[in-house]
Amino acid sequence: MKRVVIYLVITLGLVLTLSIFSCKGKESSPKEEVKNRQLPNIIYVLADDLGYGDIQAFNSEGKIKTPHLNRLAEEGMRFTDAHTSSAVCTPTRYGILTGRYNWRSPLKNGVLTGTSEALIPNDRETVASLLKRNGYHTAYIGKWHLGWNWAKKDAVKGLGPGWNDTDYENIDFEAPITNSPNDLGFDYAYGHSGSLDMAPYVYVENEKVTAQPNRVTVNKSKYGWWRKGPTGADFEHEQVTPHFFEKSYQYIQEQAKSEQPFFLYLPLPSPHTPVLPTEEWQGKSGMNPYADFMMMIDDYMGQLVQVIKEAGIEKNTLIVFTSDNGCSPQADFEVLAEYGHDPSSIYRGHKADIYEGGHRVPFIVKWPALIKAGSVSDKTICTTDFMATCAAIVEENLLDSAAEDSFSMLPLLKDSNTDGYKREVTIHHSINGSFAIRKGKWKLIFCPGSGGWSYPKPNSKDIDALPEFQLYDLEKDPSETTNLVDSETKVVDELKSLMVSAIENGRTTPGVNQQNDAPMNGKKWKQIEIFNK
Repeated sequence: MKRVVIYLVITLGLVLTLSIFSCKGKESSPKEEVKNRQLPNIIYVLADDLGYGDIQAFNSEGKIKTPHLNRLAEEGMRFTDAHTSSAVCTPTRYGILTGRYNWRSPLKNGVLTGTSEALIPNDRETVASLLKRNGYHTAYIGKWHLGWNWAKKDAVKGLGPGWNDTDYENIDFEAPITNSPNDLGFDYAYGHSGSLDMAPYVYVENEKVTAQPNRVTVNKSKYGWWRKGPTGADFEHEQVTPHFFEKSYQYIQEQAKSEQPFFLYLPLPSPHTPVLPTEEWQGKSGMNPYADFMMMIDDYMGQLVQVIKEAGIEKNTLIVFTSDNGCSPQADFEVLAEYGHDPSSIYRGHKADIYEGGHRVPFIVKWPALIKAGSVSDKTICTTDFMATCAAIVEENLLDSAAEDSFSMLPLLKDSNTDGYKREVTIHHSINGSFAIRKGKWKLIFCPGSGGWSYPKPNSKDIDALPEFQLYDLEKDPSETTNLVDSETKVVDELKSLMVSAIENGRTTPGVNQQNDAPMNGKKWKQIEIFNK
C-alpha cells in the first residue's frame, strides 16, 4: 500500500513539474493577454474652452494654479501635440463620439444652439454604442451641444434658431425629447442641450425634462453673461458645473460596485461662458474670474480622482482629460497678460482660429494598469482618435462606415513614442469652415488670416493684402509667424493633394471609400479645389 501511495505522489509531482515547465515555455499571445485582461473603466472629461497654456503641466509660465491636473499628468501620460478636430464646441464633440471629422457631417461651420435638432443620426456608430455592445454600462453627464429633437406644442411650426428669447415658445417641455443621447448608445443620459449661455436652461434626464421652466433668466455681467431664456425650477447656473461633478461621483461610486465595466462621458460646460466660480473660489487666483473658475475645475478634478481611488478601481480605470478647443477671448487675455499668463502659451490665436491656439489642447491620459507614470508623448494626435482606441481595447474591428478619421492610440499608451500609432495627417477646421492640414512639422492653411476671431479676421479690411494660403514649419516656428508657402512648393503640393484625397475619399484611415453626409461645396471647398489645380 505504501509503495502505491509513493508511486502516486511521484507521478503527480512529475505531472505538475512538466505542467509548470510547459506553461513557462508557452507564452500567451498579445491577443490572448488582452482577452484575459479585465476591461478598463473609461472616463472621458472634456473641459470647455480651456487653453493649452491654462494647465501648468503644459505651460511652465502659467500663473493659474492647477495642482490636481498637474498630478494627474504626473501619474499618467501627457500629450504635448494633441489637437481637437475643430476650433469650436459642437464640431469637436461630434468628432470625439463618432471618430469622424465634423465637416463630413452637414455642419460645415459654426456651432449648434440649444434648439438645434440632432446632428448625429441614430444609425451612426458612436463610442457609446461600441462600448455598450461590448458589455459596458454607458453614461453621459454634462453639456451635450450636439442637438436633440425637442417636442413641439404645434407640430406644424418649427423652433427659432436659438439666439433670441422668443425661439423657445413652441417647445413642449412636458413631452420627451427624441433623437437623444440614449439613441446613440448611452444607457444613462443627463445634461443640458447647448452651451450654458444658450437657452433653454433645463436638465434632461433620459429624454425627460427634470423640472419645468418656472421663470426666465438672463445675465449681462462681463464674465458671467448668458442669453435670456426659460429656466427650469431646478436649474441654477452657478451650480451647474459642481452639480455635474457630484452626479459623476455618484455614478462612479455606484458602478464600482458592479463587475460590469463602465464608460462615463463627462463634457463640462466650463470654463466656457458664463464664467461662474462659486463663492468659495471667487478671488482665489488673484487675477480674474476666469482664473478662479479654472482653479475650481482643477479642484473638482482632484475630487474625481479621489473618488476613483476610494472606490478601489484606480488601477484599471482609464481617465482622459482634455478640452474641446482653445481658450475663448472671453477669458480676457489682456487682463491675464498683466499677471504674466497666456492661455495659449507660446501658440498663436485662440478659440475659433485655424492657428494652433484654436485647436492645440492639453491632453492627459491616466491608466495605471498600462501607462507608465510621468510619460510624455510628442506624437501628433487628434480627439477623433478616441473611438479607434476604445475599439482596440475591446478588440473589435471597426466597420468601414465607422470612425473614418480615428487611429488607435493604444500603442502610444503602452509606449509613448512608438511607431505603432498610424496617423499620417491631421486636419484642422476653424469656426468659419476654413481648413488646414498637418503632416509632421508642416502645416498648410487654406485661407489668409485666422479663419476665426483673432487678427487678421475673415472679411477684415486687411485680409485682401495677405497671401491666400499659409505654410508653417512648426518645429522652427511654433508661433506661426513666417509663411513659407512661396518657398516650399514641394511641401505645398504634397499637402494639398493629401487634403483633396481626405475630402474626396470620405476617410483618412485605411478602408473602403465613404460618402460625406453632405456635399463639400461653398467657398472653403472651392479654395482647395482651385489650389489643387
